[in-house]
Amino acid sequence: MRALIIGHTGGIGSAVASALGKRGVDVVGVSRSTHGLDLRNPESIEAVFAAVSGQFDLVIVATGQLDGAGRKPEKSLKALTYDAMADQFAVNTIGPALILRQLPRLLPKDRPCTVAVLSARVGSIGDNKMGGWYSYRAAKAATNQVVHSAAIELSRSHKLSCIIAYHPGTVATPFTAQHQGNNKTVGAQDAAHNMLAVLDGMTPSDTGNFFDWRGAPVVW
Repeated sequence: MRALIIGHTGGIGSAVASALGKRGVDVVGVSRSTHGLDLRNPESIEAVFAAVSGQFDLVIVATGQLDGAGRKPEKSLKALTYDAMADQFAVNTIGPALILRQLPRLLPKDRPCTVAVLSARVGSIGDNKMGGWYSYRAAKAATNQVVHSAAIELSRSHKLSCIIAYHPGTVATPFTAQHQGNNKTVGAQDAAHNMLAVLDGMTPSDTGNFFDWRGAPVVW
């Protein structure tokens, strides 16, 4: 089995890569720190993936940011700025979309394969009861739409594929350090265990959907 982890040096990505390695999986990782992958730069994405070859049974896109253009998530409309919103979409939506663009050549057509793109429950429109976090919510909602559309397209050519958006919960990493608040957190190793347990149970019938760390569907 081969796995491709995008963002393999981050908190969740490194924990998943380690857990897969212990299973004997052949793990290939790409990241900003080791390969110069810049989600704000389409040429960077093309250059990094030009060096990625072969096919993968599992692909995990474990990238993202909470603070757009260095600004904290907005608590009110008056806090909205063009730069922060544009930066959120660049990193949390457009970058992952351009990564998914690489999938057709990286996924096998003759056996099951699974792709998980890290999303967030706050990207759910139906689950939004508190408001705020405009840019991050909107970017993650857009990412969910990209994942859903990609799953539909790939189901035609890769009939055994399963492409999902995945909410890992609030994971105790530097990524969330300033935003954990009263949310219950889980360590990166436990988050990796939860994710792999969910992905192990995915089938092509689940493709195009949004799941949380328990394997429960999340409303769009």
